[in-house]
Amino acid sequence: MEVLKEKVEEEEEAEREEAAERGEKMMRPVEMRREEPPMTQEMLRDLEKKLSEIEIVIPEQPSIIAKDTFDISKLPLSYQSNTLREEHLLQVADNFARQYSHLCPDRVPLFLHPLNECEVPKFVSTTIRPTLMPYPELYNWDSCAQFVSDFLSMVPLPDPLQPPSHLYSSSAVLTQQKGNCFDFSTLLCSLLLGAGYDAYCVNGYGSQDLCRMDLTRDVCPLTMKHEEVIQEEEKVPPKKYAIKPPRDLSSRFEQEQEMKKQQEIKVEEEKRRKEEEQRLLEVEKAKIDPLHGLRVHAWVLVLSGKREVPESFFIDPFTGRSYSTRDDHFLGIESLWNHKNYWVNMQDCWNGCKDLVFDLGDPVRWEYLLLGTDKAHLSVAEDEEDGMNDDEDVENLGKEDEDKSFDMPSSWVEKIEISPEVFETRCPNGKKVIQYKRAKLEKWAPYLNSNGLVCRLTTYEDLECTKTLEIKEWYQNREDMLELKHINKSTGLNIDYFKPGHPQALRVHSYKSMQPEMDRVMEFYETARVDGLIKREETPKTMTEYYQGRTDFLSYRHVDFGDRVKKLALNSAESNPRPMVKITERFSRNPEKPADEDVAERVFLTPEERIQVRYHCWDDRITASKREFLRRAEVDSKGNKIIMTPDMCISFEVEPMEHTKKLLYQYEAMMKLKNEEKLSRHQAWESELEVLEILKLREEEEEVHALTISIYDTKRNEKSKEYREAMERVMHEEHLRQVEAQLDYLAPFLAQLPPGEKLTRWQAMRVKDECLSDFKQRLIDKANLIQARFEKETQELQKQQQWYQENQVTLTAEDEDWYLSYCSQAMFRIRILEQRLNRHKELAPLKYLALEEKLHKDPRLVEFLKVFV
Repeated sequence: MEVLKEKVEEEEEAEREEAAERGEKMMRPVEMRREEPPMTQEMLRDLEKKLSEIEIVIPEQPSIIAKDTFDISKLPLSYQSNTLREEHLLQVADNFARQYSHLCPDRVPLFLHPLNECEVPKFVSTTIRPTLMPYPELYNWDSCAQFVSDFLSMVPLPDPLQPPSHLYSSSAVLTQQKGNCFDFSTLLCSLLLGAGYDAYCVNGYGSQDLCRMDLTRDVCPLTMKHEEVIQEEEKVPPKKYAIKPPRDLSSRFEQEQEMKKQQEIKVEEEKRRKEEEQRLLEVEKAKIDPLHGLRVHAWVLVLSGKREVPESFFIDPFTGRSYSTRDDHFLGIESLWNHKNYWVNMQDCWNGCKDLVFDLGDPVRWEYLLLGTDKAHLSVAEDEEDGMNDDEDVENLGKEDEDKSFDMPSSWVEKIEISPEVFETRCPNGKKVIQYKRAKLEKWAPYLNSNGLVCRLTTYEDLECTKTLEIKEWYQNREDMLELKHINKSTGLNIDYFKPGHPQALRVHSYKSMQPEMDRVMEFYETARVDGLIKREETPKTMTEYYQGRTDFLSYRHVDFGDRVKKLALNSAESNPRPMVKITERFSRNPEKPADEDVAERVFLTPEERIQVRYHCWDDRITASKREFLRRAEVDSKGNKIIMTPDMCISFEVEPMEHTKKLLYQYEAMMKLKNEEKLSRHQAWESELEVLEILKLREEEEEVHALTISIYDTKRNEKSKEYREAMERVMHEEHLRQVEAQLDYLAPFLAQLPPGEKLTRWQAMRVKDECLSDFKQRLIDKANLIQARFEKETQELQKQQQWYQENQVTLTAEDEDWYLSYCSQAMFRIRILEQRLNRHKELAPLKYLALEEKLHKDPRLVEFLKVFV
């Protein structure tokens, strides 16, 4: 204390020296750029002289070393202190803890009232604040748990064997975006309770991987393949008079031998697979944890009943994954709580949580803290000998329970709020990386990456994650509607998935290279295309297209290409297309045509000049009609027209008709097929051009990868932002014009003149002088007011400094903290007043000249003041 007193005396002496130096200095008047009339210059000198006489002396801040405390200036009062009900609850909790430690001396102390961010003890149940968020994604437990897992960063407990000494509010955890398992669980439980779930925070013991959020031995959920449910086709019961199938003449002995052989191969493969799995398990086997069963962990319990939850389950807040209540990761429970009550587990956890019964209404298994609970208690067995049926005893018992009951106080935590901007970021700093077994999952916030990448899953062949097997990338807000990109490193196959809305109606694009005439598969949204194209498969020599819903009933087209003719001048695929060797087209059944006239398949053999046609089959027939046309030139070498001959058409008809045998019918059919061949060749050529156009468009999209921005996103939409700023600027200018029009400096002085009389030169001069004098006096009064406030603050600070010097020996730590806080705030106010006074001294002459110039330009005085300017 003596050293502290000497420091204070030295600082006060330095203050007096500095005050003396400041008293000698005077402020110089501001120099005016233009010459003013003598009257104006005199008034300005008078104004500056009076303002310069006002001097202030700033005292130095006392040098007291501040303690490292939490900034609680912006926190509500509920964070900084306890109400009477909360104090009563803490007393009840302390009494409960003493009884518990006396009855169960071998159990660890209960986690009841840790300190909050203001170092104030708060009961754990009051830290939970049930809140329903305005986002539909947070209404279900799975998406809500995933949001908490992604939004916060995990901080391990300082001591893995004990619960934390502090439990911060959910609002503080959301602001910092980090916390331990208890912070995670409190936030998640608050959101689930707000969404209508029967959720509880659990204080217990977990495995090492669970407590450390180590997922390197877990399989990534995105890599798990969902088992497809195969629906068995219902067997049609045989008809009574149906034809019996032919007798099976195959050997049963050979079938049995083949089945035995297949069974042996299957058993051998299963044995080999189990050996490989056992070998991998031994390699991946974790080291024995010396703290197994002692590591403290917190998670969330969701009981069945509410929100149609069929079975109770656990949620690990670190990963957001659900577990069964019998899972091996959870090794025991000490207590659990919600916003209404607190329960202590009285069951044996020798087998982990597998044998626990979560009937919180059973006082034998779960010891509750407060009587006022919504859980139903087990009914007490009737005892006729004790007279439990007596009405008076029942009434007295009810009164005693009412006296002992105590409702949980309301939460001291502010309402949980998450802004849309913060909710959109999801991850801390917009990015999060999770390492799984042979996989790595990366997540980004929307619009953080210029290409719209929001998630990437990389799978590896080995446990060290050095050999990449495949990569999956998810995108959002892409203009090209790209949603997922799947890259297989082992085969080199790339698969792009698109949402509806692509310019070419592209749905899936599988390829190994973006070069044309290579192996690729394109799938389309058929409803968005006019031609009804569903799928297009392409190889260097073939192209196959599948259609649906066409008016001509075309469903399939297969084109075989030959070798391209080499041309020196033309090298592009558009100008030098591949020659088409064979075109095969298939059609669906047209019910409006007879089956013998409805084409099912036609094949155009261009080099051989043949056309093969197969028609649909009648329902009561086993064969279909066929025709083959030998296409020849229409004229010979001498220019003579070739006539249709019977050998140019080879046909097989199920029911021959008289008109089909005529050459005219066959000639018309062949000419129609020639026209169809030209059309098919043209459509196949257009398909080739469309493939080139799609590949070119995809290269441009991958190079630019532009993102779409909603018109409602005013922060990212530049056009909307510019328009809004322009509107605000116009409104602000209009407001300034209205305010300026409303201000009339001459109105109070013109009101003193007789109404209706014309203003004279003498009156104009008088009004002008009175206005300037009044304005000058108001500037001086304002400076005096600032000086008076400054002197008052200085005197108060000096009084407190004198009080501290007189009582510093007997002051407590709380008094020193209060004195430090007061001095800091007083010095802040004093500096603000000094800045305001200095600024006022600088601007007062300029304001005075501006008013004088405005009066000279006033239309009511301008004609009288022209002579004096």
